[in-house]
Amino acid sequence: MDYKVVNIKEKLVVGSSIVTSNQENKIGECWSEFINGGIYQSIPNKKDSKAIGLYYDYKSDMTDIYNFMCCVEVEKKNSVGLKEVVIPQSNYAKFTIKGNMITDVIKVWQKIWEMDLDRKYSYDFEVYHNDSEDINNQTIDIYISIN
Repeated sequence: MDYKVVNIKEKLVVGSSIVTSNQENKIGECWSEFINGGIYQSIPNKKDSKAIGLYYDYKSDMTDIYNFMCCVEVEKKNSVGLKEVVIPQSNYAKFTIKGNMITDVIKVWQKIWEMDLDRKYSYDFEVYHNDSEDINNQTIDIYISIN
């Protein structure tokens, strides 16, 4: 699977966070609460309309627990009572897909898990461009932190 190595500048993100694992997988519930519960709409100072799924604080690797955060990048700190995380500047393997924002993202993650990437397991994230009304025709970038 093709990817390119990019250096991403530091990002300040705000949203709601859970602890989960690939076995337990509460990510869908987190997204539902974030979008349908009005959290996305309530965040001021959004940098753009993109949504971010952030994986961080890995206990070890993809087989163990980690934190997942539904969030948006913001221009400055907010005082809305939500979690704030700084995604550090780093090198990332960037995968870009156009397709279904659920099933195609899962397929790409399964391929990433099989790849021999020199992963940091620090901050990995998905950027949903929200560039279409069609759930099956979305642009999604997946960034994997690498050494």
